[in-house]
Formats: sequence, C-alpha cells, structure tokens
Amino acid sequence: MKPSLQFRLSQHLTLTPQLQQSIRLLQLSTVELNQEIDRMLMDNPALEREDAEGEPEAAAAAPAPPGGASPGGGSEPAAPDTDWSADIASSWRGPDDDDEGDRSFTAPDTPTLRDHLRGQLSLTILGDRDRVFVELLIDALDEDGYLTQPLEEIAELLPAEAEADFEELGIALRHLQNLEPAGVGARSPGECLALQLRIMPDEPARRLALDIVEKHLELLASRDYTRLKNITGAGEEALRAAQRLIQALNPRPGAAYAKVETRYVIPDVIVRKLRSVWRASLNPDAMPRLRINRLYAELAAGARSSGA
Repeated sequence: MKPSLQFRLSQHLTLTPQLQQSIRLLQLSTVELNQEIDRMLMDNPALEREDAEGEPEAAAAAPAPPGGASPGGGSEPAAPDTDWSADIASSWRGPDDDDEGDRSFTAPDTPTLRDHLRGQLSLTILGDRDRVFVELLIDALDEDGYLTQPLEEIAELLPAEAEADFEELGIALRHLQNLEPAGVGARSPGECLALQLRIMPDEPARRLALDIVEKHLELLASRDYTRLKNITGAGEEALRAAQRLIQALNPRPGAAYAKVETRYVIPDVIVRKLRSVWRASLNPDAMPRLRINRLYAELAAGARSSGA
C-alpha cells in the first residue's frame, strides 16, 4: 500500500452567531419578540427602548431666567392686568371644578342581567319558596338570557331536603319569563321570539309571526317562502309583514347587559396596493425599537476621547 496525496474540493455553509440569532428572531411572533427583548433589557443595562417614557427634554429642563428676562437680555412688555381668557375658562368650568382642571369621562356602570332580574324579582309578590326557585333559574341563565340547562337536570342537582319537582320549577320558569327584558328564560331561539311576540298587540301579522317562530322557524331561516305560504296559507304581503315583525325582535335579550371588553388587534404586517401591485411590509408601530443608553454612550465616548 503506497502513500498518495489527494485533493478534494468541497463547500459547506457556516452560520455565524449573528446569523443564527437573526434566524431565531425571525421565527418569533410579536409577543415572543417583545418577551425576548424584555429579557435582553434586563440582562444588558446599556440597552433601552426608544419609546420608553420618563426622559426629560433639555429644553424643558432649562430653568427660566430670574426676573422674567428673556435670554437675549431684552424685556417684553408686561401683559395687561385683565386676562379675559382666564375669566372665560373659569366661568366655563363652573364653581365645582377641581383643582386639576381635568375631568375624565366615566361610563355609567351597567348592571348585569342577573342583577337586573333580581331587582325586578324583589318587587314581585311571590312566596318564599317560589322566589328561591326563580333565583335559582336566574343563576342558571347564560350571557344571552337563555336557560340552556334542562329543568329535570336542575331538579336533580337540588338537595333532597328541597323536595323540588319539575312542576314547581316550571312555575318558577314562567315567573322568570314574565320579567324584562322580554324573551329572557327561553330555552330555544323560537321560544325567545315567541315570548316577545306574545306581549305585542293582537293583529294578523303578529299571529302569523307567532305561528312561524313556534312551528316553522327553520323554513324561515332557509328562506323557503314557497313552503311557508303553502303550510300557513298566508299571502305574500302577509308573509312579508310577519317577516319584518320577526326581524325586529331581539334573539339575544341578555346581550345588552353583558360586559364586553373591546380588544384592538395590532397587525404585524401591513398589506397595501401600490400601482396595481400588492406590497407587504412590517408594521413599524408593532416593532420594538432599541437604542444605547445615553449615559453609557457618553461614558464610552469619554473613554475613547481620553484614550486618544
């Protein structure tokens, strides 16, 4: 076996630490990127966010010259003694204005659906036993005002000492359905609409609408007007009047009392159409901005100047 010398040409890609960090950061979402930046800010005090609050401006921090003189040495004419703007502002604010002069608008506290129903129940003449059962059904309502749990199941959950039966819960449910808003305590959308129609004045459109929501609501939802006219025997105008009446009802009577928090979504990417071409770009408001702390930057610059 003789020794030999061979030449081989090969290529391989070497990822530098900076490139590896860039690839890892590009895979992060906005929330994960902010968490990573917060971790870096805790580990490295020389970094800070550009949008951080609390940095005073030099112009605002400069003290005013004594005696009210301007920096140029000249003196401005004194203001007149009568300040009409202050008088107008004070009269507009009124005598009960606070010292800060800034009042924020506070939205009224909307009662919940259960609080609203309990308030009406306290004014209703009922026996103690019926009142307890109605309060039990109020607690079983969902946010839309529906009773999604069957009465049989509610009766089984009660202790044996209560000796509650299905008929007593049915009576309590009827008391609940007589409260406002109309349609509360319903067990289905059709029953909810029917409860609202029953309190309306008796007229042909109301009777037809009640028949539709109780028996043929699926046909109305599928817009099968031909079968509706054949089954109910109503004409086209009467069917349209009943449809308008049903559309004016509220299928979610308890939604007005639900506390819904408004949540705004900040997009990571913005897509715009420029000259018939769609272009995607990162949202600058969603991207965090970092900079070197001014104190550390001045110390580094001073060290370089002294070393030079």
